[in-house]
Amino acid sequence: MSEQSSATAARTVTADRTVGLILGALGVLAFSMSLPATRVAVQHLDPWFVAFGRAVGAAALAWAYLRLTGAPPPTRDQWRRLSVVALGVVVGFPLFTSLALTTETSAHGAVVITVLPAMTAVFAVLRAGERPPPLFWVAGLGGLVAVLTFLVASGAVSGAVSPPDLFLLAAVVLCGLGYAEGGALARELGGARTICWALLLSLPVTAPVTVVAAVAVPPHSDAVAWSAFGYLCVVSMFLGFFAWYAGLARGGIAQVGQLQLAQPVFTLAWSALLLGETVTPASIGAALVVLACVALTQRTRANAPAPASPRLRRTHLGVDDS
Repeated sequence: MSEQSSATAARTVTADRTVGLILGALGVLAFSMSLPATRVAVQHLDPWFVAFGRAVGAAALAWAYLRLTGAPPPTRDQWRRLSVVALGVVVGFPLFTSLALTTETSAHGAVVITVLPAMTAVFAVLRAGERPPPLFWVAGLGGLVAVLTFLVASGAVSGAVSPPDLFLLAAVVLCGLGYAEGGALARELGGARTICWALLLSLPVTAPVTVVAAVAVPPHSDAVAWSAFGYLCVVSMFLGFFAWYAGLARGGIAQVGQLQLAQPVFTLAWSALLLGETVTPASIGAALVVLACVALTQRTRANAPAPASPRLRRTHLGVDDS
């Protein structure tokens, strides 16, 4: 009986990891357009309006989702933790990336954002109690070095540290914190409800700033900029987190977080498909190295908190059959 129970538990953990990786990959794919879309939007719209307006638009969708699903309100402790999520991914990351990309390119931003998986892993240790083994850190560092080497060699970044770089670094720290806290909280609330409640919690800040920004600099632009802004609202700030937080909760925050190493590669692919830019053999080589490092991180086993109960696992995408 004990052996059968152990085998069942092992299959459950393996299934959770597999589903977590799939959901995490969908989240990375959704986020891979965030920097290019932000870059397009802030060239025509005020960066403060872009940073906070996207959160207001996503909050409207979140309110509708929570009403339709009849989600119960979070507990007092969950509200406290949601404030950390809101600070990181609803306010901090959008604001600092918007400010940085008013003068820097999305390719330059991708260089600094490359350290986000490592930052997420650090906060997974500090906030979620995960303990990745040494091989995990070696593989993650290898992927980071591969991406940075390629981006620097390809001329995507040059010069000394500038104010936009500091904005991007602040964005990375806050985003890593928000990812780790949100991934841990999603084990209780589900991925969808975690981001939805965080968006609503942020409204007392995001709504007034959006109004002030719109009055100070009335938003007038073409369809391209508004389409980019719409992508940020619906995908980057809303739907992408459904999959991302559910993936972190199921597969482990540190390990699934390493999938972000492939994000600059996806950004290059989007540039080739949508902007007609050339993908060089060097970029393909870097992509293969990064994917190999990502695969190696997924072969490690972290010491993490126990998986959620079956009922809680059904809520990872915000759906409960109770």
